[in-house]
Amino acid sequence: MRDILNAIQSPDSAPADFAALPLPESCRAVVLRREDTEMFSGLASRDKDPRKSLHLEQVPVPELGPGEALVAVMASSVNYNTVWSSIFEPVPTFAFLERYGKSSELAKRHDLPYHIIGSDLAGVVLRTGPGVNAWHPGDEVVAHCLSVELESSDGHNDTMLDPEQRIWGFETNFGGLAEVALVKSNQLMPKPDHLSWEEAAAPGLVNSTAYRQLVSRNGAGMKQGDNVLIWGASGGLGSYATQFALAGGANPICVVSSDQKADICRAMGADAIIDRHAEGYRFWKNEHEQDPREWKRFGKHIRELTGGEDVDIVFEHPGRETFGASVYVTRKGGTIVTCASTSGYTHEYDNRYLWMSLKKIVGSHFANYREAWEANRLIAKGKIHPTLSKVYSLEDTGQAAYEVHRNLHQGKVGVLALAPQEGLGVRDPVKRAQHIDAINRFRVL
Repeated sequence: MRDILNAIQSPDSAPADFAALPLPESCRAVVLRREDTEMFSGLASRDKDPRKSLHLEQVPVPELGPGEALVAVMASSVNYNTVWSSIFEPVPTFAFLERYGKSSELAKRHDLPYHIIGSDLAGVVLRTGPGVNAWHPGDEVVAHCLSVELESSDGHNDTMLDPEQRIWGFETNFGGLAEVALVKSNQLMPKPDHLSWEEAAAPGLVNSTAYRQLVSRNGAGMKQGDNVLIWGASGGLGSYATQFALAGGANPICVVSSDQKADICRAMGADAIIDRHAEGYRFWKNEHEQDPREWKRFGKHIRELTGGEDVDIVFEHPGRETFGASVYVTRKGGTIVTCASTSGYTHEYDNRYLWMSLKKIVGSHFANYREAWEANRLIAKGKIHPTLSKVYSLEDTGQAAYEVHRNLHQGKVGVLALAPQEGLGVRDPVKRAQHIDAINRFRVL
């Protein structure tokens, strides 16, 4: 791995130099072990500790197949699917790997007693398999996490509808929390040249997810002037939704849980902010019964911030805790667009407020290649910025996942893989200087 890192850091390295580098037989990777899947049995989700289930191990570098690339990973990041993986919810990810392994001879590689997780990366292409023409050794890249086979017609209008669609590093093996990762070549995108490795690795999953969910016609199709309610507006996903709303001429109503997170939203340019903890919102009376009076109080607060208007779009991802309120406060004919369910998957709402007011619930899951490409293009142009707050070493990925699990973070939490320190990989310092305040907005120094 030392020769690979030296080549990446040398300004004189050419594509031929990378092509000539021998591939290592093994590398370090953050893994889950099949034997540990019952270790948290009987514990509540909150009490499950990723620091106990995530292990840094030396593992074989996977075999390269057609249409694939091996990438030297300089940096990665933690997403909520990293947390789900680490606490074996909603099911242990080994069920995904076993199912994938049965789909083809090549896919058998993924069904192993260990799972290399991680759905983001920034790094350098080392090798490409047969049939790959657009990418070459030495290319600096980021990867989105959509893995598709595209052998069915269902995916050719929107690749997210492919029946063999999977999330790389969650439903496949050989993810980005490793020194070498295996991806399909159509996951690759150019690394934004004004960002460091860890900054470039941070947006991938959440930026693409927010783009599809909010901007794309496959999601809410946001337009200028829309009032957009954004839950967790300073978090890993909501921070990008807030930026997209502001960049697209919409009016974000940012829901946060502390003064510090409210200040971050103001720094991004948002004016309408609700601190739900300060306001004491309790949408559930108890475990089984919601409180419509709190929905109404919440809706009144929103109208005070919008000049009397209800929201056109709700950017939903907490799920069970907030979904009833989200349906209630959406305007007549408006849209609740939902991905994930970090507070619970069983959503409950009063259907009268949906059907009689002609509202729509739209399910949104990650993004297709085009949507991911457009989202990354906006990062590269400096229109949308990474929301990286803190960076850990590969050895400390468990602690990074623990902080995300316990909501102790803001924005995105990064992980260095091969990169020996932060701040490396910047190729356009002039562009970087233009956006440095926005790039560092979330940093906890």
